[in-house]
Amino acid sequence: MKVGAAFAIVYLAWGGTYFFIRLSVEHIPPMLVGALRYVTAGVAMLLWCVFTKKNIFSWRAIRPAAVSGLLLLVGGNGLLIWAEQYIPSSLAAILLASGPIWFVVLDRSKWRENFRSKATIAGLIVGSAGVLMLFGQKLREEAGQGAGGNREMAALAMLVVASISWAAGSLYSKYKAVGISNSVNAGWQMMVAGIAFVLCSAVSGEFGHFSLREVPLSAWWAIVYLVTLGSLLGYSAFTWLLQVRPATQVSTHAYVNPVVAVLLGVFFAGESLSWLQLVGLMVILTSVLLINLAKYRAEARMRGNKWGSKGVLVPGDTL
Repeated sequence: MKVGAAFAIVYLAWGGTYFFIRLSVEHIPPMLVGALRYVTAGVAMLLWCVFTKKNIFSWRAIRPAAVSGLLLLVGGNGLLIWAEQYIPSSLAAILLASGPIWFVVLDRSKWRENFRSKATIAGLIVGSAGVLMLFGQKLREEAGQGAGGNREMAALAMLVVASISWAAGSLYSKYKAVGISNSVNAGWQMMVAGIAFVLCSAVSGEFGHFSLREVPLSAWWAIVYLVTLGSLLGYSAFTWLLQVRPATQVSTHAYVNPVVAVLLGVFFAGESLSWLQLVGLMVILTSVLLINLAKYRAEARMRGNKWGSKGVLVPGDTL
């Protein structure tokens, strides 16, 4: 029941963040949305760590969390928040579904393994084709849109950068935050990101063009969703699942999140989805499937190598 509930949270809650980001940036400046989300979530998470008697004031924990938090939450989610001012949440979700491509490209320690796999190489080619399809459509639309089309193209380009930044931050955290409490790591990631968003908001002059009285209740509820289900509950469920289930199984959220985002955008935000965008989604999800299939086979071989022909562990190995 716990595993099923955790998967439901990651599938549905993270899929819904695209829609609620779109809802919030319609009335609140984008960097301020990030500041409100991550300062609140970071403070709450660190207070929980103090309550559970975890040591939060350790430079060994703060340093990798700060770097990965800037890459994941400022570079990754921050660019997503900015981009959703100009493009539909459904299109943003489709493009970010290509994230697993960058994990393969950037994980240098796994290059030898990954680029020997025909399924992984096919996944990279197919995923790149899906991304190019979306850019091609926007290029054709831009011809008659002028400045508006330029902003949309810039938003799509920033989403590619966001995918790269998210993958880089995830890999950095994976290799540098070994042995650190998940809750402490997440708390400092969100706290550092929140402070960075406050600074970005101040430098860009958002405070001078923002009035609390002009923000409707729907935008505040969107922020509440992003803090609770998106950051606190969603991230906690994700990190817990990584501890108790195979990584390839946990990564299936990459299939479900964009579908949830597309459905919410179409049915509740009045967004439209062209046939080319739908095909692009199918192509990108196929690439994720191929990449994860290669990873699953590699993990299965590793598990098989630990067992002898009579069903016992090979000497020197441990479960």
